Amino acid sequence: MTSFRCMALAAITALAMKPMVANAAGGVSSKLQIHIPKTLTRSDGYDHREALFGVPPYGGSLQQSLFYADSDLCDPNVDTRKGYPIRAKGEDGQMLPWPSPYIVMVDRGGCTFVQKVRNAQRSGAAGVIIADNTCLCSAGDACYSDPGVDCETREPIMADDGSGSDISIPSFLMFKQDADPVKAELMANHMVRIEMAWALPSPDDRVEYEFWTTPTDLVAKDFQKKFKDAALALGSRAYFTPHMYIYDGIKSGCQGADGENQCYTLCTNNGRYCATDPDNDLDEGITGADVVTESLRRICIWKHYGLDDGVGPNWWEYVNEFMYRCDTEDYFTNMDCIKDAMAHAGIDNSKINQCMTDSGGLKDDAPNALLQDQLAAKDSSGVVILPAAFVNGAAIRGALEFEVVFKAICAGYLAGTQPGICKECASCPDEHTCVVNGFCHTPKAEGAVSNQVFLVSMLGLTVLFGCGIFIQWRRAQRQTRDQVRSILAEYMPLDEENKLGSTAIVDDEDEIGAEGVFS
Repeated sequence: MTSFRCMALAAITALAMKPMVANAAGGVSSKLQIHIPKTLTRSDGYDHREALFGVPPYGGSLQQSLFYADSDLCDPNVDTRKGYPIRAKGEDGQMLPWPSPYIVMVDRGGCTFVQKVRNAQRSGAAGVIIADNTCLCSAGDACYSDPGVDCETREPIMADDGSGSDISIPSFLMFKQDADPVKAELMANHMVRIEMAWALPSPDDRVEYEFWTTPTDLVAKDFQKKFKDAALALGSRAYFTPHMYIYDGIKSGCQGADGENQCYTLCTNNGRYCATDPDNDLDEGITGADVVTESLRRICIWKHYGLDDGVGPNWWEYVNEFMYRCDTEDYFTNMDCIKDAMAHAGIDNSKINQCMTDSGGLKDDAPNALLQDQLAAKDSSGVVILPAAFVNGAAIRGALEFEVVFKAICAGYLAGTQPGICKECASCPDEHTCVVNGFCHTPKAEGAVSNQVFLVSMLGLTVLFGCGIFIQWRRAQRQTRDQVRSILAEYMPLDEENKLGSTAIVDDEDEIGAEGVFS
């Protein structure tokens, strides 16, 4: 590979890793409130920003005592016996640790947001509040910066540094003008009770959710295999929109001043639409242009087989068939394999090919309408990392797993309008199995029986015991009769002899005479 090609690959890879910053102020689906002391309580809660990592309990809340760490939490060995408010001392003479569960407040700076929250999680924290240490210029006189520190013109974003997949606790950023009074209260050794709450926008009885991925996204494959079941189970009560993540080749410099494609096999349309090379080899294997081509194909399949109802069973079926049959270096671009996958999914190949051509194609130096729509949607949504999911316009935090997205969707319905599958499965220990079976199967219920089976079983046992008792009674009766007959049979001969002895009167003389005769 030439050095120029290496530079092109590095450029498009860097663009892939660069987060698209969203407007953090929009779409906030959480609330931050202080309940104790009452002097810090605000009717509308505190302005804050959610971290783009961690797994918030959508539809739930976390209310605990707040403790202020007097360190930056950049060291993995967090000393929970320090900080504020001051606690009593234990038998060892040291201050008692923060009593679990607790929420910890820590100053911004020193290391990444992810590192701070990870260390807090390891120490036992249930949540984290990052206290900003720099004023926003937009705060004006409401915020006072430290001497020699200039205000910030842009809001800080609690972005994932790429290693936050292991973080499961939520975290917020609190602006300096709000965090300073809270820290002062804690350092005065006063208790602070704080609440972190989450609620997705719930406009009506139908949820809208979006999914961002690429045809070569390894993380999304397991999710796509499983979530087909949820999409079909939710039916018309949830409207789904799939998005394919591609890059603007013109903005990234893949189209030169002379119109030449300078990123080679990473792009289509002479450098207009690009994707990262899955195997980082521009000369062999699956190319970025191949990924763009398959992305356009899936967009067309959704346009014809999912756009109307928002469920798209054919789209889900094709994605799964493609992963099963064609998702290898040898078959990724093999049209026979792709046609076979579409045939198994009930999709008309000619209709999809026509859609790809009518949208602008992939060969000429011309815009493609469907790919342009994806670029515009990407910029407006502010996708940070792939894969990504949005429910009612709010980004879903944490790892893209079936359980996380399904619970988020079920939390997005207007109160009282949740579909039956959400009522049955959203709180089930195994949501996916519940969705597939239509009922929740828990370890506690394993081996248990339904009321109907229980009643039938009890009736059967009653009849069985009744028959047994009846048979035993008949047997006892028979044995009693036999014993009575046996006793009677023994005494009947004695009675006959007694009767004969009482009726036969022998004359003495006759008896004597008889003795004389025979003597």
